[in-house]
Amino acid sequence: MEEKEARRLVKSYSDMILRIGANYLGSRTDAEDICQAVFVKYITTDPHFDSMDHEKAWLIRTTINMCKNELKSAFFRKTTSLDEATEIRAASDQDCGILDEIKRLPRNYRISIYLYYYEGYSVREIAHILGKNESVVNVYLSRGRKKLKLSIMNDLENNKSANA
Repeated sequence: MEEKEARRLVKSYSDMILRIGANYLGSRTDAEDICQAVFVKYITTDPHFDSMDHEKAWLIRTTINMCKNELKSAFFRKTTSLDEATEIRAASDQDCGILDEIKRLPRNYRISIYLYYYEGYSVREIAHILGKNESVVNVYLSRGRKKLKLSIMNDLENNKSANA
């Protein structure tokens, strides 16, 4: 692979891979490791794609698979990241944004909502990326939205009662 092509790849997709990895793993540093591993895999396998959409889908699928493998590893299961330790304190702050609320959702809901709303994928595309049925992805989105709404409503009520 030429250096110019590698630079294009990193410039085009590194932010997306980092966001997916961070959403999946809950840690920016682990997401950075996954991002690097995805690019190394891309460079070493040198896949050929029919379109940019096919390339992007391959990168997303590879990122998710590498995140799943990371979550299965003994090291990951037996350690706590510094990000998690600071999130405990940050979660009590009143100034949490919507992304913080999304990060609190169960993984399947979180990833589905992120891919749908932030990356602009359709339900069919998400189902293909995750290897699930479209109906399952629709359930993830629906339940995720409900949990998100309840969480935000609870935060608003807590803020009102604290200010009263």
